[in-house]
Amino acid sequence: MIGPASLRRVTGAHPRLLDAALAALVGGAGLLPLLFGQWPDGDRPTGADAVAAGAAFLLLLARRRAPLPVLALTVLGEVAFTILASYPSRVLKIAALIAVYTVARTVRRRTALIAVSGTALALHAVITYATDSATGPEAGAVFAWTGMFAAVGATVRTWQDYVAAVEERALRAEAGKEEEARRRVAEERLRIARELHDVIAHHIALITIQAGVAGHFLRGRPDQAEVALAHIRGAGRTVLDELSPLLHVLRQTGDETDETHPAEPVPGLARLGGLLESLTAAGLSVRHRQAGLPRPLPTAIDLAAYGVIQEGLTNAHKHSATPEADLLVDYGADELRIRITNIDFGPYAASATTGTGHGLTGMRERAHAVGGSLHAGADADGRFHLAVRLPLPAAGPPTDTRTSDGSGAAPHATAAKGRQR
Repeated sequence: MIGPASLRRVTGAHPRLLDAALAALVGGAGLLPLLFGQWPDGDRPTGADAVAAGAAFLLLLARRRAPLPVLALTVLGEVAFTILASYPSRVLKIAALIAVYTVARTVRRRTALIAVSGTALALHAVITYATDSATGPEAGAVFAWTGMFAAVGATVRTWQDYVAAVEERALRAEAGKEEEARRRVAEERLRIARELHDVIAHHIALITIQAGVAGHFLRGRPDQAEVALAHIRGAGRTVLDELSPLLHVLRQTGDETDETHPAEPVPGLARLGGLLESLTAAGLSVRHRQAGLPRPLPTAIDLAAYGVIQEGLTNAHKHSATPEADLLVDYGADELRIRITNIDFGPYAASATTGTGHGLTGMRERAHAVGGSLHAGADADGRFHLAVRLPLPAAGPPTDTRTSDGSGAAPHATAAKGRQR
C-alpha cells in the first residue's frame, strides 16, 4: 500500500506525472456526463462540453511550465464557452481554479494578486452573464472559491520558502562547520609543527655537538668521549620521552584524554634549570639572571616563555661564534620580560633579524599567540639581542630578586657560568 510519504516522494521526483494525473482527472470528469447522458444537476451535456474537457486536459498539462498563460487561456476559454453555449463550463471553471492555485504558488506575489483578482472578476462576469444576476449565490461563490484556491497556493508557497530557507541555513551551517574544521586542522598542524620543532631541534643540536666532542676525544681522551656519549644517550632519551605524549595526541581520533599522556609536551619555567643544565653540558655558557619575585604563571604564558627561552638559547648555541649567552627573566608587575643576548652571534646575526628562519618565526608566533611581543636584532658589535614581553595578570610590585640558584642578590646579579671544556 502506497502511503502519503511515498506519494510525496514520487510526485516530488516526477512533477509532470502529477500534472498528467490531475489533468486526466479533470478531463475525465468532464467526459463522464457524456457517457451517462446528464450532469449531476440534471443538465444534458453537449459536444461543447467534450471540447471544454479536452481543452482543460491540455491546459492543465502545461500549468507548471506556464502558469500565467494557462490561467489566461482557461479564463478566456470559460468566457468563450459561456458566450457560445449560453451557460458556463463546469470543467473549465475547475481548471481555472487549479490554475489560480498554481499562479499563487509559483508567481511573484504582486503579479499573482493581480492575476487572481482579474480571474475572480472575469468568472463573476461569466456567472452574471449566464444567470442575469450579479448578486446571486453562484456569483458570490466565485469570489469565495477563487480566494480559497489562491490562499491555499500562497500557503504552500510560504511553506516551500520556509523549507528552502531552512535547508539553505543547514547547508551554510554545514559549510561553516567544514570551514571551521579545516581551520582547526590548519591551526593544529601549525601547533604540532611548532611543538615538534621545539622538542626535537634543541636536543638534536645537543646530540650533534656531543657527537663531535666524542669524536674529538675518542682516541686521546676516551673518558671525555664516554661523558659525551652519556649526554647523547640522555638527550635521545629526553627526545623520546617528550615525543611520546605528542604522538599520543596525534593518534587520538576524538577529544578523549589520557591522564598518563599530557596533551602539552612542552614544559614550563619550572624546568628551566634542567634546560640550562643540558645546555651547559653541551658547551654553552649561560649567565642566567632573574629579576622580580617569581610567581605562578598562566599555563599559556608559562609554555610560551619556556619555548622562547629554549629556542633562543638553542639558536645561540648553534649559531654563535662564541658559545656564551646572557639570559634575563624579569617578573614585572604586569608582564614577563625575557631577554637573551648572544656574546658574538657572528655572520648569522644579519640574517636572523629578518625572521625567515623557522626558529625565530616560531618564537614570534608563540609570543603573539598569548598577546605578547618579540623583537630581535643585532647591534654594531655583532651582539644579537632577543627581547620578549608576555602579559601577566595584575600583581603587586616585585619585592625580591633572586639568581637562578635561589640565593639572595642584588637585581641582575650574575650566576656562576657553566661551560664544558
